[in-house]
Amino acid sequence: MKRLGQILGAWELGVVVVMVLLYLVGLYLNPRFWGNPASISATLRDAAQFGVMAVGSTFVLVNKDLDLSVGSILGLTAAVFSQLYAPGFYDASPWFALAVCLAMGTGIGLLNGALVTYLRVPTFIATLTTLFIGRGLVLGMTGGKNIGFADKAPTTSFFAIGETNGWGFNNQVIIFLAITLVGAVVLAATRWGYETYATGGNLQAAKLAGIATNAVRIRAFVISALCATIAGVMNVSASKGTDSFAGFGAELIVIAAVIVGGASILGGRGRIIGSALGAILIVLINKVLREGVPITRLQVIGGVETPIQGMAQLPPGAVPAFLGMIVLAAVLIEPWIVRRRLVGRLIARLRRLPPPPQFVESVASAAARTHGTAREAQAAMSRGLMRVLGYREVAAVVFAIILWLVGLHLRPDFWGNLDNTGNLLLSFTEVALMSIGMTYVIAAGDIDLSVGSVLALAGGTAAFLMVKLGYPPLLAALAGFCAGLAAGAINGFFATKGRLPAFVVTLGMFYMARGIAAWLAAGRQLQGFPERFNLLGRKFIQVLTAWGIAPDGGLAHALASAFSTQTLILLVLAVIFALILWRMPYGYMVKAIGGNIRAAGFAGIATDRVRFLNFMLSAACASIAGVVYIAFYRSFNPLAGTLRELDVIAAVIIGGGSIFGGYGSVLGSLAGAAVITLLRGLMSLQIIGADGTSFVMPQHWVNVGIGVILILAVLIDIWVRQEGIIGQLYDRLRRLSRPRHPIPARRTAP
Repeated sequence: MKRLGQILGAWELGVVVVMVLLYLVGLYLNPRFWGNPASISATLRDAAQFGVMAVGSTFVLVNKDLDLSVGSILGLTAAVFSQLYAPGFYDASPWFALAVCLAMGTGIGLLNGALVTYLRVPTFIATLTTLFIGRGLVLGMTGGKNIGFADKAPTTSFFAIGETNGWGFNNQVIIFLAITLVGAVVLAATRWGYETYATGGNLQAAKLAGIATNAVRIRAFVISALCATIAGVMNVSASKGTDSFAGFGAELIVIAAVIVGGASILGGRGRIIGSALGAILIVLINKVLREGVPITRLQVIGGVETPIQGMAQLPPGAVPAFLGMIVLAAVLIEPWIVRRRLVGRLIARLRRLPPPPQFVESVASAAARTHGTAREAQAAMSRGLMRVLGYREVAAVVFAIILWLVGLHLRPDFWGNLDNTGNLLLSFTEVALMSIGMTYVIAAGDIDLSVGSVLALAGGTAAFLMVKLGYPPLLAALAGFCAGLAAGAINGFFATKGRLPAFVVTLGMFYMARGIAAWLAAGRQLQGFPERFNLLGRKFIQVLTAWGIAPDGGLAHALASAFSTQTLILLVLAVIFALILWRMPYGYMVKAIGGNIRAAGFAGIATDRVRFLNFMLSAACASIAGVVYIAFYRSFNPLAGTLRELDVIAAVIIGGGSIFGGYGSVLGSLAGAAVITLLRGLMSLQIIGADGTSFVMPQHWVNVGIGVILILAVLIDIWVRQEGIIGQLYDRLRRLSRPRHPIPARRTAP
């Protein structure tokens, strides 16, 4: 009974009760679908792949880590398996394809684990980068098309995995149950499980107890990657092929499932059975929302009113937005209910007993998050060129200059003209605007993964109001800006007052904001803005022409044709916020919080208020970028700003900001944005060979390159800027090169 209690608890019983109530709601709304027993089989089938991934993610989350790459691993597994097995590609056996995919999954898990443990990359940065790199590889391998093998699949029994058996349910459910039972026993009743709970509960205490914590954390990432690989094989077995969207967004459902199942984002708590039930619950919610409600409409046909049966469904984007809300609500259970022991306090009050003690955070748990102060001081005390090179921003500036010279060397006929410079500035402005706000967030030791989605939310709101409701441009733009600010306020509130990790809060907003933007646009493009609004994204020559004061020619005309209105907006914002961060008290407070938030609080700094304002500033910059974006393109696409958060974070880190907080400057972030823009420009540059042939790198490989650059930038920040490994190596070599003088022999008495 004790072992059974370790595997199954009261939390899981509560999840089952919620599932039953939700099923009854679905039965009431749509009895035609939910009244059929096949609906339960379909729900379990759809939950099987997410449930398998949730089993692996539970090990990671209990370890106090996070794996955002499971969706990309699923998609990458499906793409690799399909290419190896499909007759139009390598035409291999399914068992060989399975072996390759399992080896690949193991390698990805080891890579994630090594980045997080031995290389000390923050877990959300490591797995977020793996997510984007994996998604780029999936798009590159599939070419945006479907890879199918429906004709070859029936020739082997392997693909029975995705078929319905004689009992009326899919065989994927059997795999799901088997992996869930094995995972539950391993986590609850073996040494592996004990080590996982100990590592997640208190990492330092686990080390002192002799547990190899690095090995435990790497093992969890490997288990998670292997479970995602198995889910990918299940996916491709059921669909008899794959496309570029396989596994897209699955990480959100998996994280929500594990947290709803009772795991703590703070580590040390969670059960496999709960995560499996959580996956079923999330899929059940998804299906209730998507299936809709049967309705009857009266339509006039030939002068006669004819009743027509239909379905009332939520618009595109509503379900991802709702799932993002579920993630936030589930994560809030830990700090607001479990840690405060609200249920126990309520029972104690009803019974007139003393309330149970709340969890108290130890003062020793918050230490300095940044290092390298001695190296910063050494650079400040240097003179001449060494002092200049000591500034963290200089490397990004030099790198940007080198990249521009490389482009000039490769295509001197194109790269150096004013038109190309203007086009680069247009691409630069979008990333640079968002990097201004992100600089403040990262300098304070937080992160904002939602900037690209907030860009889409602000742009989508303004576009919807102008096109669908006929609002004047100024009012629509202001409303879009306020919508983005509201997203920033939610991020700031839950990251400060809610005591939630910033990456979890902004990950939820990542999906909510983009879902709402797609909801407003109904999944389609919005266009037809007033031309006076479009001038906000035009070049100066077009603005001056509209005002009737355009120059006729000469240098003034060339410059006005190259530079745009958004460049002026960026310049004004950059100057203002660079001065604030560089020389004003607020900037000092931001960096003090990033260095040591508890020490900053003891020094009298209102840490929650400063962090809240940082999230508001980040959202404001993203909102301005969103309004300018739709003015430049004269339309709004729900995919606006996709992957931009990766560019923005990379720009800040390349520009000298520390992912651990305490450092950062607007000038450096702008230089980092220039590096990202120039890299994208170079990787998209058409290279003309001596024989007249040309080559252009596909865009999805560009995104893979940016992901690799982000990891390299974070590693440089950790090992070069923070730990000073180059200086340590230089000191060691200098000591070894010193001549060793022999020790004189001791004289003995005659």
